[in-house]
Amino acid sequence: MRKTRQRRQQILQLLVEHGNVQVADLAERFAVSSVTIRADLSHIESQGLATRNHGGATLVRMPPQEQGIHEKDALNLPLKERIGARAAQLVQPGDNIIIDSGSTTMTLARHLRGHPDVTVMTNGLNIAWELANAPGVKVLMTGGLLRKQSLSLQGSQAETSLNTYSFDTLFLGVDGLDLQFGLTTHDEAEARLNHRMVERARRIVVLTDASKFERVSLHRIGLLDQVHAVITDDGISPEYREGLQRLGIEVIVAEPPP
Repeated sequence: MRKTRQRRQQILQLLVEHGNVQVADLAERFAVSSVTIRADLSHIESQGLATRNHGGATLVRMPPQEQGIHEKDALNLPLKERIGARAAQLVQPGDNIIIDSGSTTMTLARHLRGHPDVTVMTNGLNIAWELANAPGVKVLMTGGLLRKQSLSLQGSQAETSLNTYSFDTLFLGVDGLDLQFGLTTHDEAEARLNHRMVERARRIVVLTDASKFERVSLHRIGLLDQVHAVITDDGISPEYREGLQRLGIEVIVAEPPP
């Protein structure tokens, strides 16, 4: 599975560099069958990033480049702080929640440090660290393989660790939110774990600044019909606000201070 993920990332990079690729060339380059390459291209096409054609595929949408967690932390920080503070207002004493790894979700953790009687499950090392000294917050971690790029735990152990739990709310970070293609992220294992989190929570709240709208990364987490609310900043366009509301999703705008 890891080889498949790496090969697809490399194929996507070739698409970005050249605009198109050919099945025969890719099969020779990666020493796999044409059937395997066609499956790879079908996966990339299903994410809305390319379109298949005779003998290959053509790039139709540029995927965003992934940044390291420390770069993400510094990007749009005032907006993320407002989003995190607004999300913390939704958490009540006695709640059991999941906080997904990420820079925006980390600001939620920061604003939970004074909350009483909250249980948090997370796959983010940075989030667990933020809550380590919060007296009213019990912290559970998924376990799993550490992805150093995002300081997140993932893999089969992380997915299995969720099986015996039921949560009130999942606070989910994303790398892209598109009205047609749904919620996406850069990493396949992370997408699988996020999908499992969605299954274990009764309410799904997406935390994202407006720069993530209309973006599509390589791996889909799920469609928007599973989302209950989106917390974002006042940069959201009227098109996206109305589009989300038409889908029955509550749009919560974290307004700047007066």
